[in-house]
Amino acid sequence: MSARNRHASPGSKPLPMNNQASISALLDLILERNSFVVTSHVRPDGDAIGSSLGLMHLLEAMGKQATVVFTDPIPPNFHFLPGVERISSKFPASDAVIFLECDSVERSSIDRLEFEAAQPLLTINIDHHRSGRNFAQFNWIDPEAAAVGALVYDLVVASGVPVSSVMADCLYTAILTDTGSFNYPSTSASTFAMAEHLVRSGTDPNLIARAIYFCNPLSKVRLLGIAISNLQIEGAVCWSHVTLAEIDRVGASVEDCEGVANHLIGIAGIEGAVFLRELPGRSQFRLSMRSRGTLNVSRIAEHFGGGGHHNASGCTMEGSLKEVTECIVAELRAACIQLQEDRLHASTQPSTLLA
Repeated sequence: MSARNRHASPGSKPLPMNNQASISALLDLILERNSFVVTSHVRPDGDAIGSSLGLMHLLEAMGKQATVVFTDPIPPNFHFLPGVERISSKFPASDAVIFLECDSVERSSIDRLEFEAAQPLLTINIDHHRSGRNFAQFNWIDPEAAAVGALVYDLVVASGVPVSSVMADCLYTAILTDTGSFNYPSTSASTFAMAEHLVRSGTDPNLIARAIYFCNPLSKVRLLGIAISNLQIEGAVCWSHVTLAEIDRVGASVEDCEGVANHLIGIAGIEGAVFLRELPGRSQFRLSMRSRGTLNVSRIAEHFGGGGHHNASGCTMEGSLKEVTECIVAELRAACIQLQEDRLHASTQPSTLLA
């Protein structure tokens, strides 16, 4: 029996063959090297931070040196994670660098010049986005995974290293946040099997939920109030925005914008939602899109150079607030109309039982 099956929780399903091969090859690469840098994307979220720290703890349990690097600040509601105080903003010399859910070095939260100066001999890319790209020397991309933390979890289990309580805290956080608290379609029975195993390994889901969802700074709540006041709805499409002036007025930060889009898609009757955040410098906005059901916002995000998941994606667009809003709302409106037409067409098809 494989290490993966020995340590899996009851009810979890065996890994697909391509994942088994990827994990086996990745473990061989890790065993052959001594020092690693682990990083993830800019503006790190719970999956990026939790999976990076979880992988750091695994590497150290395997006797390796590991440094997690983020040039962007860590949001306060993730400061409870074990090892977060060790996160560095500088890129040290290492044998290999592991990128988590990045589609390029430029997408990662590291300094490109420091990366090139360090000249790591091996680059590893682990991702679960459909827009993932094979930019590294070793690439493991599984779009079916609920979170990149779920892939790190599988790596831990396959390694034979016992899941420690610190690994459990980090990986549970990664999976909890990137499934929208187990609400997104990527959530499956195997997701809950992972969560059960992590709880049995020492994490406390109640404490983690309190730390993430009930410790928001006042500035974040005030910024959410501004976003709600800017809210507009047209049919099944909802959108809102915040400007730099509005962010400054309440003393908020970029991290305080995290999660606003989730409030928009929570409105009854809304199929697609987008939150626009003004960026410093030239006229440019960061868009966070959400959808429910079969509406695929990742296709819209990819059209504008972004990416993400079926129901949660993002991109950056240039232009004035009016121009960007009109463009993205038109895309969402068209997608919702197409979705309604598809549903109508499906409902009018003759039943095969009557054929």
